[in-house]
Amino acid sequence: MSKYPVNHRKESHYRKAKQKGYRARSAFKLIEIQKRFNIFKRAFYILDLGSAPGSWLQVTKQFAIENLEKYNDNHYSRTYYKIMGVDLKKLTPIEDVEIVRMDLTNKELTNKINEYFNREKLDLIISDASINKSGNKFSDQARQIKLCYEILKITKFLKYKGNFVIKLFQGNDYEEFYKVLKKKFINIKSFKPKSSYKKSNEIYLIALKKK
Repeated sequence: MSKYPVNHRKESHYRKAKQKGYRARSAFKLIEIQKRFNIFKRAFYILDLGSAPGSWLQVTKQFAIENLEKYNDNHYSRTYYKIMGVDLKKLTPIEDVEIVRMDLTNKELTNKINEYFNREKLDLIISDASINKSGNKFSDQARQIKLCYEILKITKFLKYKGNFVIKLFQGNDYEEFYKVLKKKFINIKSFKPKSSYKKSNEIYLIALKKK
């Protein structure tokens, strides 16, 4: 259960999400990230980790479809997109999106990714994955960082100059993870969307242009 349930159904982002057909208010976090950092530029092959309930997949599909028309030129472009979502929880299907119900640390995930994307490198990997919080700030942050390092391994599927987005909890290990990410990407930005709960310690690292 969320740590911040007060007036959730009356909260503006929740209402707006329902009006626009998104499954959760978290859709607006990804939209904010796109507006600020343009992570979906020429992104056609996209992997979404920690996908439940599917709002990020909905937004991703919208941008992927737009890209087919927007980037129909002589530079890097495609005539189709491929999107895969991964989560332990069961997701309601989304048309033309591959959904895999699996732990992100499962070694079989490598085969699933290679099979679906035909062993081609990905343009973008995004992750809103989170541990189940216990309420202990320090242990939760440590467990989240551990998960983030596992997710970081999956960036081996990302193409040269591909982009990566990951959620962390601010704490003792944050700076070290930032340094590790800096070795793999040209530009790293930290960002807390306005649609995040104010009291939440979540923060996103936007890693642009894989080295």
